[in-house]
Amino acid sequence: MEYAKLGLTDLQVSRIGFGCWAIGGHGYGKVDDNESIRGIQMALDSGINFFDTADAYGFGHSEEILSKGLGLRRNEVIIATKFGVNWDKSGNTFKDCSSKRVVEALENSLRRLKVDVIPLYQIHWPDPNTPLRETMEALLNCQKAGKIEYIGCSNFEKELIVQLQKIGRIDSLQSSYNLLDRSVERDILPSCKNFNMSFIAHSPLARGFLSGKYGPTHKFSKLDTRNKSGYFSENKFSEKKQLLDNIQKIGKYYGKTTSQVALRWILDNPSVDCVIVGIKNVDQLKENMASTDWRLSPEDLRNLSIQSEMFNSVDS
Repeated sequence: MEYAKLGLTDLQVSRIGFGCWAIGGHGYGKVDDNESIRGIQMALDSGINFFDTADAYGFGHSEEILSKGLGLRRNEVIIATKFGVNWDKSGNTFKDCSSKRVVEALENSLRRLKVDVIPLYQIHWPDPNTPLRETMEALLNCQKAGKIEYIGCSNFEKELIVQLQKIGRIDSLQSSYNLLDRSVERDILPSCKNFNMSFIAHSPLARGFLSGKYGPTHKFSKLDTRNKSGYFSENKFSEKKQLLDNIQKIGKYYGKTTSQVALRWILDNPSVDCVIVGIKNVDQLKENMASTDWRLSPEDLRNLSIQSEMFNSVDS
């Protein structure tokens, strides 16, 4: 396993992170909790020490399953959870980064995860109805109280990152990055470098599209949010198919799968410290783990980069 330093902290995170959205049982169809727990335990044994979840994933279920899977080893790893997406009794979600929600969400996450401190607590999404200072000051108070070790943010644009850093230290930014969505290259990655923040890539396989297991226009179950994803739309159908074919061709040369090549393209970018991969079962874990400890040739990297430039950003 490869490791990288998280921002200016003393934490070394595995460059493959275990993404816990799917194991929450909401948004990616049905999941087997026992299989999820097995996957978490195998990830631990394989050297993964970074587990990314959120209170909104399965409305708390993801955090609970992660805690069960980690067991007594939960204090040996880096748990990164998020807040900022609240929900009502009917399951309707809304942005909420108020100071009250910071405290409430943190206490609930600590309880579900069965830990005394969150290693990395992240603002899930910007809340247009709450001033950044209110959110950040609440987080800093929780940090001073010893309930948060380090603070991160997710899905923030450059301007908001600059504002946050003026109020308090942010050590990581998490955002979408893959061969179909390279929009962060414009100003997000340079901003992370400027502030010595770690960049954590989510959706590295374009919500599964770049695994090659689902063709463009694939129809998922009614409960699967990927039905509304631009990655699976008819937009640039032939171009996306050509990209997949090329990734597969390169994979055959290295003896790697389509997923492993797509992940390696991101890992070979020195501006990326960690890639979060959604994992629902042991087979997915094994495949994604094999994207580490090898490199694409400069020619293959350039080939994929040039071909993917036409997409720039695809609605995720």
